[in-house]
Amino acid sequence: MKYFFLALLSILMIPMGFGQKNQPWKGYFSYNDIKAVSQSPTKFFAASENALFSKSDATNEIETTNTIDGLSGQTISTIYHSPTFNRTLIGYENGLLIVVNEADGTIKKVVDIINKQLPPNLKKINHFAEYEGIAYLSCDFGIVQFNLSTLLFGDTYFIGNNGDEIRVNQTAILNGFIYASCTFNGIRKANLSSENLINFSEWQEVNTGNWNGIAQVGTELVAMNSNGNLNRFNGANFQPFIQFPQSSVDLHSMEDKLAVTFPNKVTFYNAQLAPIFTVTDGQLLQPILPRFTCATILGTNAYIGTKENGVITTPINGAIDFTYLLPDGPLRNSSFSINASTENLWVVFGGYDGSYNPYAYDDFGGPALYGISKLVDKQWLNIPASEVLGAKALNSITINPKNTNEVYIASFFSGLLKLENDIPTFLFTPTNTAPNGIENIEIANNPNDIRISNPVFDKAGNLWITNNLVEKALKVLKANGQWQSVNFESVLPELTNFGALVIDKNNTKWAASRRGVIAYNENGGILKVITEGSDNGNLPSPDVRTIAIDNRNQLWIGTNKGLRVLSSIDRYNSEGQMSANPIIILEDNVAQELLYQQFITDIVVDGANNKWIGTANSGVFQFSSDGQKTLQRFTIDNSPLPSNSINDIDINPITGEVFFATPQGIVVYKGISTDGNDNLANVIVYPNPVRPGFAGTVKITGLLDKANIKITDISGNLVHEVVSQGGTIEWDTTAFGKYKVASGVYMIFISADDGIETTVKKVMVVR
Repeated sequence: MKYFFLALLSILMIPMGFGQKNQPWKGYFSYNDIKAVSQSPTKFFAASENALFSKSDATNEIETTNTIDGLSGQTISTIYHSPTFNRTLIGYENGLLIVVNEADGTIKKVVDIINKQLPPNLKKINHFAEYEGIAYLSCDFGIVQFNLSTLLFGDTYFIGNNGDEIRVNQTAILNGFIYASCTFNGIRKANLSSENLINFSEWQEVNTGNWNGIAQVGTELVAMNSNGNLNRFNGANFQPFIQFPQSSVDLHSMEDKLAVTFPNKVTFYNAQLAPIFTVTDGQLLQPILPRFTCATILGTNAYIGTKENGVITTPINGAIDFTYLLPDGPLRNSSFSINASTENLWVVFGGYDGSYNPYAYDDFGGPALYGISKLVDKQWLNIPASEVLGAKALNSITINPKNTNEVYIASFFSGLLKLENDIPTFLFTPTNTAPNGIENIEIANNPNDIRISNPVFDKAGNLWITNNLVEKALKVLKANGQWQSVNFESVLPELTNFGALVIDKNNTKWAASRRGVIAYNENGGILKVITEGSDNGNLPSPDVRTIAIDNRNQLWIGTNKGLRVLSSIDRYNSEGQMSANPIIILEDNVAQELLYQQFITDIVVDGANNKWIGTANSGVFQFSSDGQKTLQRFTIDNSPLPSNSINDIDINPITGEVFFATPQGIVVYKGISTDGNDNLANVIVYPNPVRPGFAGTVKITGLLDKANIKITDISGNLVHEVVSQGGTIEWDTTAFGKYKVASGVYMIFISADDGIETTVKKVMVVR
């Protein structure tokens, strides 16, 4: 069964502070994994990994906020809404605090905790508690004051013995005292009227032990310890009240109600600590039971956050009526690979770590079994993990160019998965492709470990793949259904893993590997290797992660230690040892090697032959066709990129949109560099007419590469002239950039580079 999550969303537009704020971006984020919830008298708030959504209790309207709107791409740890100040506080694992003013949507980032001279792993914000205009932030090092009126930090309390840093999970305030539950250091309290709370001796230990949470409900104060015992404060200390089989994952109070959340159960209590009702995972009748993470109540409905399925709502009157509250999005944020080569966007989430180890990719506990997401007509089609035929560590995608309803996805543990009309139909393995097909890894002779990557179609309709850690590392599924293998043993003395695979115009296969670039062509069965060393190919490292062939037949090679370019792929046929060269640029009049020592994760060539290069921790670069100019650079600091770690880049050849897949979500930069067309039959000019007040550019798409474009007024006076690089150009409606042209009809004369094919279009400009 496949699930469409319909777009219920009215996007909350928040002014951005990015340097590229005039350049259009889109974002695709998952709202499945709920980290925390909060509520106002009329609104419910939920935080996923790095995005928020809210729902109005009165109108049921849903609003989302993510990095496109100005949030950080880092992982959210907690949220809190202050009804008094109508502000939502967002705490992050790295110590960042973001304040959203709900009245006007403005966002303020506060970096005081990030800048504290503390170990980075101690800066996590765990909880907010508000009292008399001050928010008390529970952190992994102690407690910090934050003034909700001035938006300034106050004192920091290090409340451990001798002023040590200790992890505070949660605070609660009762009768003028603040109580702090600490992971390893008991429950401590202090009198808020004291003028010297920064003195650790003001904080008295009430109970010893390990405590996960503390909350005030009505006039009661309760705390949960690590043994699953809910304790009740008797005025002097905390006494056992209810024993649970395990400790809670969240303790959340709502004035006169309390929610105690466990992974498989949520129980709600009233102000007298009598249970109101309980929800268990078994009541949801799901094939894969959700894991609960947090819960709250707003009005007559309970809202329960889950790890996998967003938020579940249900009436608190005991009626069995569950509704899923989940903004439209992909299954997960951590996207490993994408394919945007058609009108749809495909995404997979499995894969392997930097050492090509599928067992250590994430916290799944082994090779990850995740589903597949596909963006169709601006809505997400999510194929759950239960339907991918058990294929784990899905890592790369290709679409059959002769039948776009046929998709192949490589698995780095299970083989090769085939989908037809969005349904997984077949899993290719050693068993059903023998004797010349897919193999399991040889190093352990494990029949259940089959590491396939990089499916690519050639022009004849044959599907090529790399089979990692085997001698016959290059495989092909012929168009007639037969399998063949190519043995790399003669050029690779050791078994290895493969980064990328491309096929050039001569049908030569170029495979990136940890031993260099291996080239193979069936004509003569020749194998060649480009690797490190001046006599062996001149790569900065043999660990090649990505390769791309540009519009000038150059092979761009990205390694874990920098960039190289092979001047012509045609050299494969004419030379013995091929050698690549660095790109040397001048920076401050000093010659430097482009992307020296950078870990390059992906290289993509756009329609104008510019290069988009992703890195492991430095964001994205766009370079000119020869690499001499840095056209743009995007990072988390100057763009909506949610992470500087780029897993994959792809470009839609029709729209020119550039897609970036990161561990924190997918964002799209609306570029204009599209592929050149075969003819001028589909040239489109938009917007047309250009209406008064329009501040953008006129786009002319459907062009041939290197087409000549001349724009004149109706009298024949030339106002703009350009040669296209790819299939799209822009005109800013000025006369050679000097002044805006007057109202009128303008002629657009387009001719191919050889002058054989021509067309004429018109555009009306109204000032």
